[in-house]
Amino acid sequence: MSKLYFRYAAMNAGKSTALLQVAHNYEERGLRVLLFTAAHDDRVGNGQIGSRLGLVRPAATFGPDTAFERERLEQLAGCPLACLLFDEAQFLSPDQVRQLHRMAHLQQLPVICWGLRSDFRGEAFAGAATLLTLADDVEEMKTICACARKATMNLRIDAQGRRVQQGEQVVIGGNERYRAVCPACFYADDAGTVAPGLFG
Repeated sequence: MSKLYFRYAAMNAGKSTALLQVAHNYEERGLRVLLFTAAHDDRVGNGQIGSRLGLVRPAATFGPDTAFERERLEQLAGCPLACLLFDEAQFLSPDQVRQLHRMAHLQQLPVICWGLRSDFRGEAFAGAATLLTLADDVEEMKTICACARKATMNLRIDAQGRRVQQGEQVVIGGNERYRAVCPACFYADDAGTVAPGLFG
């Protein structure tokens, strides 16, 4: 039976690397997959999924108006699909997550999503909240904070290394803008400055 899967973690936990490995595993067995990433995520180029290990691969993009129907997806891929793989899945809308959940169960097309659970304020992304509600299989990928505890939160910093606590939910960036931290470090300095030496 096909399922909707959600693999979530804080930043820098290897989500994109895991996605690219899964794609390789399917294709090594002669099965076709279609990869998606958020249209506005241009860290390694528009329509590209890149890992911090240096692996990069082209992908289709989704935006708020993208509709997911198996027939259209297989036309895009040019052949029957064995699986759909989504990077940056927190940016899916709740309706898009429902489309994918329905497709997995009614059209027998597995869907595996990787993404963040919460933003820099500790608030859920709408897509992630819906994935946590509907996904048939949910798994936390683990990474560590600079203090060596398990990192589950995402902290936004400015160019001077100061913590940012207000602003738009979505600001695209990598290690220069975000840190994966444990809850203790997330709440340690609510005044706004990252603890000296914590992120070296």
